[in-house]
Amino acid sequence: MRKVILSVLAIIIIIAASYGAKVIIDNKTAPKPKIKKDVKIVTTDTIQNTTIPIIIPANGNLKAKKRVELFAEVTGVFNSTGKLFRAGQPYNSGETIIAIDNTEFYAQVKSARSNLNNQITAIMPDLRLDYPESFQQWQDYLNNWNIDRSVTQLPEPINDKEKYFITGRNIYTAYYNIKNLESRLSKFRITAPFTGVLTETMVSEGTLVRNGQQLGEFIQTGIYEIQVAVSAEFADLLQIGKEVEMRNISNTKSYQGKVTRINAKVDQASQTIITVIEVSDPYLKEGMYLTANLQAQKIENAIEINRSLLQNGNQVFTVQEGQLVLTGVRPIHFSDATVVLKGVEDGTVILAKSVPGAYEGMAVKTEKQAKADKAKAASSNPESE
Repeated sequence: MRKVILSVLAIIIIIAASYGAKVIIDNKTAPKPKIKKDVKIVTTDTIQNTTIPIIIPANGNLKAKKRVELFAEVTGVFNSTGKLFRAGQPYNSGETIIAIDNTEFYAQVKSARSNLNNQITAIMPDLRLDYPESFQQWQDYLNNWNIDRSVTQLPEPINDKEKYFITGRNIYTAYYNIKNLESRLSKFRITAPFTGVLTETMVSEGTLVRNGQQLGEFIQTGIYEIQVAVSAEFADLLQIGKEVEMRNISNTKSYQGKVTRINAKVDQASQTIITVIEVSDPYLKEGMYLTANLQAQKIENAIEINRSLLQNGNQVFTVQEGQLVLTGVRPIHFSDATVVLKGVEDGTVILAKSVPGAYEGMAVKTEKQAKADKAKAASSNPESE
């Protein structure tokens, strides 16, 4: 009996405790949390549509516009010209760069000239008798003969009969053989075709050079070309004669270039077009790396902003009545850092710097408004300053 009473009491106590706890919970009123309205201060910009030039970046290495690879066309010993044949040595136009010893060959040329003189002298008696009208011009030719100078043009025959007579004596054959030797004799001396500098040398004075051997490389300084690969999508925008701004690799100096040639063939692998830009400056050197900014076209009524401000590929955040609003735009051209847009009305206020965690409807305040509010608060509470 005692156990039954204790069990009943325990059940009553448990029920009473549960009821009491329920009453306490129902009567408890939790304080409402105060929601702090956070207003983000943002940097903005007021839109003003203008004309935006589309700039195509490209880069490459400079090469001299005029260059000559020097090869020997004869065999002989390389003689000194008074200047060391070394890289960096400048030469004026027409100045001798390479002189190869021609003593032996020059003797052969003089011997051939002497033989021609003998042949002409031998036919003079026949000319006096058979062709008296032509005798005097051949006599004058012999009188002006100089074995140390290049052979001059033979006198023109007066008629075919005289021409056949001269041909039968092998005069023309001997003459053209000498002209061939004289042409070869001129190859023992290589002169500068333009004012420039040696950039590479393979031989030195006193060296025996052979026919076909490369001797060096000679370039004109001051005028250079750079070949840049431009995407084929801009093929219709490229034009010969357009001015191009070029900068060095450290971005400390700029140069003005001009498009001089555009290849008509698109590279199938890279889908690019080789465009040649000419640039002239005394401080430039062959092989320098430059970046070029080609102005392809101009977009009217457009703006250019940082690519980080573009949302979802075709929207930007605008500020309207203290809130961020996503506004649709039309991207026209993308570069590495910026994007050109159309479709934004003048006077529209957009974000000038990206805001981490920005979302549509976010409460914001411009920097100008924040300064105005701060100044207003300070004027109303002068003691707080």
